[in-house]
Amino acid sequence: MPTLYDLIGTTYARSRRADPGIAQVLAGELRLVPSGTYLDLACGTGNYTVALAALGGAWSAIDVSEVMLAQARRKSSAIAWARSSVDALPFPSATFDGAICTLAIHHFGDLKSPFAEVRRTLRSGSFVIFTGLAEQMHHYWLCHYFPETMARSIEKMPSESKLRAALSRAGFESITVAPFFVTNELQDLFLYSGKHRPELYLDPTVRANISSFAQLAPPDELRVGLARLTADLHTGAFAAVKTRYATEVGDYAYITARTTSYPDPK
Repeated sequence: MPTLYDLIGTTYARSRRADPGIAQVLAGELRLVPSGTYLDLACGTGNYTVALAALGGAWSAIDVSEVMLAQARRKSSAIAWARSSVDALPFPSATFDGAICTLAIHHFGDLKSPFAEVRRTLRSGSFVIFTGLAEQMHHYWLCHYFPETMARSIEKMPSESKLRAALSRAGFESITVAPFFVTNELQDLFLYSGKHRPELYLDPTVRANISSFAQLAPPDELRVGLARLTADLHTGAFAAVKTRYATEVGDYAYITARTTSYPDPK
């Protein structure tokens, strides 16, 4: 059965690419070293895998979508790409020195198995997640124009407390959370990339490569919401809407879970 990204993945490269700033933070949180071995969990078309591999290390990457992986393989033959579920990774225990997962955990059926599998395959090191958090998404001004779409999207996104609990249960020993704020320079056009550039959402190509719009948006709400956004941009009313949703909690977050050793199997 085709996955969501089998269906939307063919146009993904038009608006989705690794943002250099995000890649640098991921590398720093990962404590990337040239001699290390690393995993990208739910890698998609491999944008961040390739960007990080260019900074060092031997990389493996998994995704459930063959459409996405086909594009990833064309980007690099040095990375070990594999089709796999996040619930049962095709690697021996204690294989990697670190792992990342970018903008994907909201697609997991649950967090328990994927996080346990990452922990199993880590010798030691960091698991770095880049994601939105449910509590952050309530502050997206998209909620004003697309309330049902956002409600559905928020329902799929874990909260910080749920993430922390799942990582702790998986055996990670230290968990830190750092906020990320969207800027005009953001190159990866994911859900709230248009925070300061609302005209991005008027582009059907951009929306087609954002899962919330591609999968969760009721057609009538999308039509009405885009018309309201267009009108508010024309009249200047959008500025007041945006101001009402201003927040200091961040738009996305880096969650870094660290471990110092592989647990004794006994």
